[in-house]
Amino acid sequence: MGLRSSHKVDAGFNMSSMTDLVFLLLIFFVLLSTLVSPYALPVDLPTSANKTKEKAKVSVRIDAEEHYSVNNQLIEPAQLESVLTSEMAGRPQEEAIVLHVDRSVPTGMTVQVLDICKRNKWRIILATKPE
Repeated sequence: MGLRSSHKVDAGFNMSSMTDLVFLLLIFFVLLSTLVSPYALPVDLPTSANKTKEKAKVSVRIDAEEHYSVNNQLIEPAQLESVLTSEMAGRPQEEAIVLHVDRSVPTGMTVQVLDICKRNKWRIILATKPE
């Protein structure tokens, strides 16, 4: 009478759930990485210890009362893009616009100026005060 036990213990490890988890994590990080940097604006941030070697030729200033000026001439915010276009016409592409913004100015106004420069492919430098 040959009685055999049908209860065998399988010592193997099932990897199918682990591979599902790895693929879900991979998809998550791929999607997350595409959302991080495409909307960043390239800005040259100078260090405050060094001084600029060359005088700025195009300067945009937004003061604490939110008045805009280009090369020390007051302008309306709606005219900023057209004035900058006329100022940058005929200048070399590598020449940058220097942006002086007061600390109390809302960030949205600074981003509008940065967006105008990005749209027109102008370089922009955000000016800082020395320490």
